[in-house]
Amino acid sequence: MKKLILTIAILSVVLAGRSQSKEFTTAMSEGLTQFAKCKTIDDYQALGNRFSLIANAEKAEWLPLYYHAHCYILMSFMESADATKKDSYLDVAEKSISKMIELAPKESEVYVLQSMMYSARLVVNPMERGQEYGGLIMQSIGIARGLDSTNPRAKFMKLKSDMGTAEFFGKSPKDFCPQATEILAGWDNYKVKSRSMWRLVRMTISFRWPCSCWWKMR
Repeated sequence: MKKLILTIAILSVVLAGRSQSKEFTTAMSEGLTQFAKCKTIDDYQALGNRFSLIANAEKAEWLPLYYHAHCYILMSFMESADATKKDSYLDVAEKSISKMIELAPKESEVYVLQSMMYSARLVVNPMERGQEYGGLIMQSIGIARGLDSTNPRAKFMKLKSDMGTAEFFGKSPKDFCPQATEILAGWDNYKVKSRSMWRLVRMTISFRWPCSCWWKMR
């Protein structure tokens, strides 16, 4: 499986609604602005802890839990060698994801992030964890796509999983470039179908594809 390089660029976020206080909106906006500037594990950990404080103050909101978990998942991918550390970061992320599922069981984005967390678990030890976490990844992606079949992040995670499986069996990853192009074509036009009163930030995910190009999802 190719090394995934994730660069998250915050382009816009809208937080509105009577149930969301001005303090919550300000705190999340400031946190998301800082998210774009994170470069190191320490940066993500400090910001993740900041989102945790917001989540503790706004117990009915799942968005701060999303970014708390996201920070810790990225930390696991960034950790170069220490498997124990990788798993410890993911243990923290998993707790927030479990809380999110309780708060927003019908949100597609929650399960996309869960599939990303399972992917991070798998890459800690692919040989020993492939069967267990491969199934869990597909289960989460299936739920995400069932809730919103047009979600490009769900499609991306499905493609990434299929690509890794194909490579394991000796199939060329180049065969997946047409699917990647199709996902990319509809990325900017996707509108989040969320019951929560916010618009998910647009993300830039850079993944080095084997078709001699950088595929950028905007």
